[in-house]
Amino acid sequence: MAWVTKSSDETYNPAPPPREYTQQEKAANWWHYHKFAVLAAAAVLALAGWLIHDVVTQVEPDLKIAYVGPVSLPLGMGDAIEAALTPYCEDYNGDGDVVVEVAEYTVDFEDDQNSVDPYSQMAGITRLTTELAPEYGTCLFLLADPEGFQEFAKVLQYPDGTLPPEDEAGDWRQMVRRWSDCPALTALDLGEFNGEDAPGVLYFGCRGFTPDLEVPASYEPSMQLWQTLTAGAPAPAQDAAAADPAMAETAAGA
Repeated sequence: MAWVTKSSDETYNPAPPPREYTQQEKAANWWHYHKFAVLAAAAVLALAGWLIHDVVTQVEPDLKIAYVGPVSLPLGMGDAIEAALTPYCEDYNGDGDVVVEVAEYTVDFEDDQNSVDPYSQMAGITRLTTELAPEYGTCLFLLADPEGFQEFAKVLQYPDGTLPPEDEAGDWRQMVRRWSDCPALTALDLGEFNGEDAPGVLYFGCRGFTPDLEVPASYEPSMQLWQTLTAGAPAPAQDAAAADPAMAETAAGA
């Protein structure tokens, strides 16, 4: 058996007390291990704050108009239409401002594979399909190809508010009015876009709602505005854009 003996010459020193760190050192140590979590949380809070601010400060339009055509409107024309139509509208949503919004959807219903970018076409159709949902409240449409639009959407109504039979497009010529045939529309002050060159081959239509759909609050003021702006205009006798495709390009500033 082995014995462990203690040398009389051996001495033992007590362990030193734990070091007391300063507040600055403690903070630096905590930051070293937690900085990425703090930065991630700050980024999330900043994003949430931005989203909340965007929602709170966003101005909801009192009336929306959707332009649908194979090419975009000339730059600034949408703004000119918004400003010109504002005096015809009221503060329907009660936020203290009268705001008219023109949204653009680039869709070519001819769908010529040789001239249409498939990605742009799909994006335009997707956005337009979303906008057609009743909850978005868009009831007025400015159309470069009303026949193609009605075949696609089947939402336009006749001037008396009736709709064609279910799943039928009906007679689009009776549903829309050509911009250049409407005294109220041609009298709008569109600045540099005045005259028939820009809006002359565009058509103005109002959508209707079947009994199974919830009618948005924007429908009645939209229909009243359509009737006001198209008063005195005859129904189009023919599809001018189809008869002369170059007119549509001229109208859209191509």
